This record gives sequence, C-alpha cells and structure tokens, in this order.
Amino acid sequence: MSDSSQTGAQGVPPALPLAINLQYTKDLSFEVPAGPEIFTALQAAPQISVNIDVQANRLQNDQSVFEVALTIKTEASEAPATEGGPAGRKVFIAELTYAAVVSLNNPPPELVEPLLLVEVPRLIFPYARNILGDVTRDGGFPPVVLQPIDFVALWQARRNEFAQTEAVGHA
Repeated sequence: MSDSSQTGAQGVPPALPLAINLQYTKDLSFEVPAGPEIFTALQAAPQISVNIDVQANRLQNDQSVFEVALTIKTEASEAPATEGGPAGRKVFIAELTYAAVVSLNNPPPELVEPLLLVEVPRLIFPYARNILGDVTRDGGFPPVVLQPIDFVALWQARRNEFAQTEAVGHA
C-alpha cells in the first residue's frame, strides 16, 4: 500500500495554493536617448545592465487577492573607449513592469511571502523576458535575452537588506 496523501492521486504533486487570475503589461517604456545617430556611431556591442524588482500588494483587505509586479529595467551603454574607462552614451533604456493578479488559497502563513515574491515572479518571468526581447528588437537593436533569474536569491537578499536596515534603525 502506498501513501498517496503527500503526492495526491496517482503520483500527481499537490497543486500550489495559488491561482493566477490574470497577467498584464502594467507599464512599458523604450527610449533611444541619442536618437538616430547612435545607430551609425555604435562601434561595438553595447554594455547592458539589468535591474530587477518584485513588489506584491494586497488588492482588498478582506480577501487573499494580490497584485505581484515584476519590474525589469535594462540600460545599454556604449562600451568604454578605453579599458576600464567610463561608459559611453546611453544606447537604449527599456523598462517593463509586468504584473499578475493572484489569489492565494489558504496557504500556511510562512508560505505567503515566498509564493508572492518567488513563485509568482518565476511563473510570469518568461512572458516579461519575451516582451523585452521583442521591444528591443523592434527598437532596431539585437533582442535582449535575459538569463533565468534566481528569485529565491533575490528574495533572500531583499530580506537581508531589510533586516540590516531594521537593525540600524533600532541601534
């Protein structure tokens, strides 16, 4: 006799205690600050920096419905003229906030934060990555292809930052 209470019927893992009700592009911006001359002046592949942030907000106080927003900002700059020199002009700036409205189905309290700040971003990231790739390609540049993000490490880093800020504030 096997114990199926952990894995559900016929070896199927239990469902996550969350449902993604909808996902959408909340904000999208693409700009080429230097205008058309950047296309002729660009001598080498630009240097690209990426910043990622995740926010979760309860939509209604009496319900477990949340908006989770994944914000990705990419900036491409001309490569430095000399090794270790300052970066050149901005080539492009792309900012995307991709969001999901999710319902939590009575998860244990200790799982609420990781579900909202790790699992939901992990589920919606491929859509955001695709949008940024399309936008940069449609903007006349090679598409930005973001590598997978370790949302667990991002969440843990933010928790550590918050803990340090709290410790300093109470010192």
